[in-house]
Amino acid sequence: MTISNSYRVIRHEYDVVVVGAGGAGLRATLGMGAAGLRTAYVTKVFPTRSHTVAAQGGIGAALGNMEEDNWRWHMYDTVKGSDWLGDQDAIEFMCREAESAVKELEHLGVPFSRTEDGRIYQRPFGGHTREFGQAPVPRACAAADRTGHAILHTLYQQCLKHKVSFYVEFFVLDLIMDEAGQCRGIVAWCLDDGTIHVFSAKMVVLATGGYGRAFLSCTSAHSCTGDGGGLAMRAGLPTQDMEFVQFHPTGIYPAGCLLTEGCRGEGGYLTNADGERFMERYAPTTKDLASRDVVSRAMTIEINEGRGCGPNKGHIMLHLEHLGADLLHQRLPGISETARVFAGVDVTREPAPVLPTVHYNMGGVPTTIHGEVVSPTEDDPDHIVPGLMAVGEAACVSVHGANRLGTNSLLDLIVFGRAAARRAAEQIDPELPVPSAPEPVVEKIIAAFDKLRHADGTYTVAQLRERLQRTMQAHASVFRNDTSLSEGCAKIRALWKDSQQIALRDRSLIWNSDLMEALEYQNLLANATVTIESAHARHESRGAHAHDDYPERDDKDWMKHTISYLDAEGGVRLTYRPVHLRTLTDDVEVFPPKKRVY
Repeated sequence: MTISNSYRVIRHEYDVVVVGAGGAGLRATLGMGAAGLRTAYVTKVFPTRSHTVAAQGGIGAALGNMEEDNWRWHMYDTVKGSDWLGDQDAIEFMCREAESAVKELEHLGVPFSRTEDGRIYQRPFGGHTREFGQAPVPRACAAADRTGHAILHTLYQQCLKHKVSFYVEFFVLDLIMDEAGQCRGIVAWCLDDGTIHVFSAKMVVLATGGYGRAFLSCTSAHSCTGDGGGLAMRAGLPTQDMEFVQFHPTGIYPAGCLLTEGCRGEGGYLTNADGERFMERYAPTTKDLASRDVVSRAMTIEINEGRGCGPNKGHIMLHLEHLGADLLHQRLPGISETARVFAGVDVTREPAPVLPTVHYNMGGVPTTIHGEVVSPTEDDPDHIVPGLMAVGEAACVSVHGANRLGTNSLLDLIVFGRAAARRAAEQIDPELPVPSAPEPVVEKIIAAFDKLRHADGTYTVAQLRERLQRTMQAHASVFRNDTSLSEGCAKIRALWKDSQQIALRDRSLIWNSDLMEALEYQNLLANATVTIESAHARHESRGAHAHDDYPERDDKDWMKHTISYLDAEGGVRLTYRPVHLRTLTDDVEVFPPKKRVY
């Protein structure tokens, strides 16, 4: 008797299965459904509850609606923001596609805020400039401060028009990989009836978002557990540039909830305990609109040097009160509510307490500009894994490099979600039958699920997860050094050992949150492990990776992408692949590395 006989197993066949239903997953699903592909999307939360709904400030595109703008300036800002670790061909692709992608969203029905003459309203954002760094430019296309919410709901409504199958509140257990290294589908657990579902597919798309919940303080939803990275690593596939974790400067102290960069784009500013607008010292040109890693480090230095605010000198103040209640109500209504609920502050009258908090993962599953997953070999650093794509924060194209510019996350979702749909439509023939999933692999996946479900060890999921989060918060934070990272790596290795003694108390299959959190914890642990090991190995400071023992950027030895492989015991193997210092077309020249100042 096989283990699958003790479960009710339901089988499906699709041209494409999209895992995750945030902005990237929905945009890919929309394109694939519109192309006539039999498409299923499988998601652990209802689509409009995906974390894209929390994106606030805007989506970047050089529309030039407020002032003159140019996609080449946007490209330069993105390359500079990436601290020259971004692939310039991919960055060119994203910035060139931005205008058409945003106008397409407008035509689909996204309710953008408007200028007096009816065009999409754009606000300034950190690191976005005109004429290659000369002065800030308004480039963030905004729907008040609920841009992600507006985009997500619009995409979901559009997906409903096409013959797409929705599998909501399903948790994906693993990828089905055949002996040739091709992805043949996924195995998922239905949370509301306990059934196991085997999806055979010609293409699987990972669109599962980031893993912010590996840290104790983050802006991420509780669902952001790096499931796509976990799926890829368990399948023997690599992740890329995982050491680069972005801290957003303005998380509410101490809750961690996000106050969008749009606050500073509209004219907000930061002060220390002396009332000083200290960003003028760290970024004399762009000041409070410097890139996020620069502002986060500046805030941390102010606090570390004793100029923090409050009785414990533990935070910085964000001022919006000078903007006036009318403007705040019109352009930042959600921020006003968030500050009132989580900080007890009326931002029309007083500043809000803020602190850098984990916000975005630049690293992820490496892909081409078409969303195809890459697994480098000795002969081919861009070797493509057949049958598998990744888009959004789960992927690493790499357009964000060592640090992502604000507004480029929503742009990443839409541009590369659309690109993946186009490539899938080119490659997949809907008339051909779907190959069956290899049964021994399916059995192995269900057996691993069954083993975890009946785990009867010493440590609860909550205990292990808190240890993981505290370790990452303490040892992989805004500033890092060899001693702290080495201690963090040792603690993570101890966690792998103790995780063999995980204890589940609920053995049921229906709405078993204990089991689901255990599965999520496995993904968090995998992502955290390669993050801290990759950080320990990178002996330089670049973008979000600020290493006290190696304070300078080292282009000679470290202008390269970290490729990380994880084994079943938590061992990490690191290799590297070159950064693409080339453009996609002759319409723009490569931006050579130079000192990054704002």
